[in-house]
Amino acid sequence: VPARAFEAYIKGLLTPESENQTRENFFKNAIRIYAEDEKTKGGIYTNASLELGYFYLNQRKFAEAVDYFSRIPLESPQYPEAAFYTSLIQWQQKNYEQALAVLRPLAESLKLTSVYNTLGAIAVQASIADKKNKGKSDELLKEGLGFLKMASESAPDESNVRFNYGFALFLSGNFKESAEQIRPAIAFNPRDGEAYFLLAKALETLKDQTAADIDNQARQNLTAENKYAILEKEWQSSRSINAINTRVQQPPRKDFVSVVLIKKQATPTAAPVSETESLLVQARTLYKNGNDDEAMTVLRKILSSEPMSAEAYLLLGNIHLRRGDLDQAVSSLKTALFWDNRLINAHVGLGKIYLQRGDCLQAKNYTSSALAVDAENQDALGLQRQVERCSK
Repeated sequence: VPARAFEAYIKGLLTPESENQTRENFFKNAIRIYAEDEKTKGGIYTNASLELGYFYLNQRKFAEAVDYFSRIPLESPQYPEAAFYTSLIQWQQKNYEQALAVLRPLAESLKLTSVYNTLGAIAVQASIADKKNKGKSDELLKEGLGFLKMASESAPDESNVRFNYGFALFLSGNFKESAEQIRPAIAFNPRDGEAYFLLAKALETLKDQTAADIDNQARQNLTAENKYAILEKEWQSSRSINAINTRVQQPPRKDFVSVVLIKKQATPTAAPVSETESLLVQARTLYKNGNDDEAMTVLRKILSSEPMSAEAYLLLGNIHLRRGDLDQAVSSLKTALFWDNRLINAHVGLGKIYLQRGDCLQAKNYTSSALAVDAENQDALGLQRQVERCSK
């Protein structure tokens, strides 16, 4: 990665999310510099493209998000992550066919509960939307059931998975198994009116005597926007339920990235890991000897291949702190804790910065979090004594 492109990318990562325009410009500059550099001319800077995709996704600028996610090539390690969120955007926009086309190839390769649930939910929603073509609708429902069954087996305690699988079984006419899946969803959320409604209609069809009581629960929990009346009217007139949607919760980004990393680490690629550790040793030595510029160069090299290296961000934060660049130090140390919350030196470093700024409350918070990691750590105990004087 060209040094200037990488520098712009790191600055983008370290820019607070509140400074949207600045953050966006850094990532765009990183992409432009990468594409213009002689060594990478015309290439795609995938890390920066992925970050811009997330940037626009968080702002609900879906067209721009899809644009940058789709720039990431199939062979890139970031492709599965980008494809997953592209499919979520397509689903939210009711482009079911496009969403399924993007997501289907990931199911076998990643074997993630979130992928199975999302695929199943989209396929079921597509089945509902395509009722005019019964053959296609039935195929989509069958596909959705298959994925949701796998999701349910791998994560039986996920309420959205239970609900979606129960809903799909209901649509397929399997009311007995549908009730078995929906009951746990209600246990997770006793105010889930839609789950009560599905369960009530399933039990009613099965001629279960408790159906009326469950239906009363649905009525009580579906008062907003007259939802119960709308569902009941449709059910009575056509025995269909089109006003209920499947549920997909966007997983936290770090969780998805972690799973992808686990899969990558399962592949026999020991050499890059040992190379990273070797570079970290080199960076630590340079930092210890006061050679900050050389240490920064090594750390940039580490982050270009391992952008989630918590220790690399910790060292960056320490260098910025030593140079008196407190804002950059805070950003780097917080990023280090994002990837590894047990880095006690990052907690202590942030505590010292806020103590220096006179922010006693924040200094106290980071002191407490440091001591929670190691109650005997001398640096943390020393910081605690300073903070006690600060708050007086």
